[in-house]
Amino acid sequence: MSSVCNFVQPVILFLPILLIIISESRAQAQTLTDNKILQKWPFNNSVSVVLVFGDSTVDSGNNNYISTISKCDFSPYGMDFLNHIPTGRFSNGRLVTDYIVSYMGIKDFVPAYLDPSLSLDELMTGVSFASGGSGFDPLTAQLSGVIPLQKQLDYFKEYKRRLENAIGKEKTNLLISKATFIISAGTNDFVVNYFNTPFRRQNYKVSAYQQFLVQLVQQFVQGLMNEGARTIGVVGVPPFGCLPVVITLNSGGALQPRQCVESYSAVGREYNLLLQHLLKTMQIHDTKLFYFDIYNPLNDMIRNPTKYGFTEVTTGCCGSGFIEASILCNPKSIVCNNPSQHMFWDSVHPSQVTYHSLFQSLRPTLDFAIKQ
Repeated sequence: MSSVCNFVQPVILFLPILLIIISESRAQAQTLTDNKILQKWPFNNSVSVVLVFGDSTVDSGNNNYISTISKCDFSPYGMDFLNHIPTGRFSNGRLVTDYIVSYMGIKDFVPAYLDPSLSLDELMTGVSFASGGSGFDPLTAQLSGVIPLQKQLDYFKEYKRRLENAIGKEKTNLLISKATFIISAGTNDFVVNYFNTPFRRQNYKVSAYQQFLVQLVQQFVQGLMNEGARTIGVVGVPPFGCLPVVITLNSGGALQPRQCVESYSAVGREYNLLLQHLLKTMQIHDTKLFYFDIYNPLNDMIRNPTKYGFTEVTTGCCGSGFIEASILCNPKSIVCNNPSQHMFWDSVHPSQVTYHSLFQSLRPTLDFAIKQ
């Protein structure tokens, strides 16, 4: 069901959600997760590059370099990242993709493609083209002034040309053929765009909009395949009815019990089924398409918080936890004492500990899909 700063993003998951709606009407966690991630790839790994597309769940700082309100390159974002630096990731620390490249033994973090200081080695080992607030629907990115998925694909083509100029076309094609591609988007399409603006609802019932998004996913995946991608993972959307800001905006009042909005999450489940079916139909020889399930792991965290060490799963750590995200979570915001006990960092985006738990849940799929 989206860098936070902004499942779907969700994921999931998703910065501009609050800003659009409003315009209309620490080190403890770092030590914990760094120690746990010391495990490395358990078998021979031929993957040496990871390329990432999507929304705030996987944006490692591209929005820093564009004109948009969907930013988070300021504290308290990044308070549990290396050296406590706000990098433009929409969380207090690492993202799932950072844990993936570390696990694979490639490098510690996935950098943002638009970072002008990137070295050739950084380019050759993987970057993120993602943009917080984006989605498969071009209108979603337009609402927040961020980078649409199609533009991210254009940046990937530019990336290939840069590599070809540096190492030659043959080596570039080989590198791309052995790369792992990860796509994480969709939450903003539903939560920001469809449910909270009138534009798409005028022409699409929710079932038709789900089909519309699936067609856009198909076009994007096919675009990557046309450029030489052979291993592509697509992340489903989260139970976005459980995002703190969604709960806030759909609750009866401040004194009402905070509960997930089941009607929203049900739409996410239906979409995920359509997405899985699409990926099966697109499988061809020498190409591996796989689905990353984040809905069920996140739902389990919400239903069984103590199993994951969480004491709070319906509000964020930043500010009141009800509505703050992106520029509303800023250096003047109060921050909870222990972010590792909060499932959500702000009212939209997961905390670093949540991202690490998600990574752990995705490891079997990752191992199966990529091992040689």
